[in-house]
Amino acid sequence: MSKLTIKTGTEEDFFKRGRQLAKAADRGEQLPDERIISFEDPAEVMKLITAARLALFRAVKEMPGSITQISERLHRDRSAVKRDVDELERAGLVTIADKVLPGHGRMKEVRATANRFSLQAEVA
Repeated sequence: MSKLTIKTGTEEDFFKRGRQLAKAADRGEQLPDERIISFEDPAEVMKLITAARLALFRAVKEMPGSITQISERLHRDRSAVKRDVDELERAGLVTIADKVLPGHGRMKEVRATANRFSLQAEVA
């Protein structure tokens, strides 16, 4: 996936977009290579995207790795990075996958799910 959008929106907006995508699929059109995560409350967006998590996302996008490797690169406590990775994974910004290390076993590798993401918030 190349683009991820995190935005605020209503339940009505969510279903409207779903109907538009379903109609496009029915017509045989290619669906956009993007994912949209929608929050009803702008405060929830701000809770998810902290300065530390933004730096973490950028670090993972630049160079995927284990939680230990990432925490060392960011000079952060491993347990704090693990908590932030878990939150970003729940939101769909990163994935964690087993990676085989030839002759050395396995590791869990953290990767960004998109090349970039945009934030859109509307406060009424």
